[in-house]
Amino acid sequence: MSAMNEKDYYAILGVDEHATTDEIRKAFQNKARKLHPDVNKAPDAETKFKEVSEAYAVLSDPDKRRRYDAMRSGSTPFASSGGYTAPQSSPYANESPFGWGFPFGGYGYRRQQRQTTRARSYNPKAGADVIYQVSLDEKAAREGVRRGVTYQRYTSCAACHGSGSVHAEHPETCPTCKGTGRISVNLTDLFGFGVVEMVCPECEGSGRVVADPCSACGGAGRVLTASEVVVQIPPNSHDGDEVRVPGMGNAGTNGSSSGDFVCRVAVPAEQLTPKQATGFQTIGFALPFLVLWLLGGSGALLILFAILGVVGLLIAMSGGIRHGRRWWRSASRAIGNGMSTGTLFALLFLMFSCTPTVGSTMYGTSGYMHG
Repeated sequence: MSAMNEKDYYAILGVDEHATTDEIRKAFQNKARKLHPDVNKAPDAETKFKEVSEAYAVLSDPDKRRRYDAMRSGSTPFASSGGYTAPQSSPYANESPFGWGFPFGGYGYRRQQRQTTRARSYNPKAGADVIYQVSLDEKAAREGVRRGVTYQRYTSCAACHGSGSVHAEHPETCPTCKGTGRISVNLTDLFGFGVVEMVCPECEGSGRVVADPCSACGGAGRVLTASEVVVQIPPNSHDGDEVRVPGMGNAGTNGSSSGDFVCRVAVPAEQLTPKQATGFQTIGFALPFLVLWLLGGSGALLILFAILGVVGLLIAMSGGIRHGRRWWRSASRAIGNGMSTGTLFALLFLMFSCTPTVGSTMYGTSGYMHG
């Protein structure tokens, strides 16, 4: 390892060199709780806490971790060079400062997905809706139907009643960041990064933590379970209609409100096939150019886009013309989408076709005046 930094961050956190981001975060949380100066009064506790924070700041960031690994193995001549770290509020915070990719911007660590395991952060958020689609034929949609659905969702934890804590009634201030939600780590000795500010991994930025995390839900206040719901789809339903069952979606974290179960009705007979949609959009695209011809365009323009419109019509009508009102409504929307695109191209065509004429007219007028 370079003499610039002799520290073994993996050993400091007590994790393997191939540890995942979630394992590194958990290791930091465990050590930070034991070594925080407010909890541990040992003379070297503050120094060790700073080392642990420094190790986490490097190993939790994909680019810093890659460069650190390269420096340890001595596999790259650029390992000890200076670098730039985007602040956490920047949209480029997780990007490589070297834009061109390998060996600094590789995909090995950046593509790791964040694990769903919760920390003991106290962060109440409302639960999301559960979306379920049911496909009906025309008869069932017209007469209505009753359907039972079995699905997975997050429900309120029975052990802690959704609070995330079994015994404590209220959350406490995060001991790692003292309620700010962010921590600063000095990385001056490593590649010249300077002081890096990052989201506190203990509270995940909320500034509060669950005092006594429930072992059943890990402090989140909810667990994944199988649920059943009976949905009554009313008569005369159509494609795209929704039926909501309040409170049967995902439970919120730390006692927050639950989302809804949303049943979306799909009626294939009222839907355009991709081929039909393309045909109607082609018709819509040709219409603005035909209007240009009516306003004095060339005959070649008429022939070209008339052929295009006929081709679109043949494609759209490949499944026949006997369809319900909802199907034709979808067809009109597809034509409208094609017209919006065609109008834009027609205006551009008109603008560029008129430019040479305007220029030559001005030139002729100027010559006449000088003569």
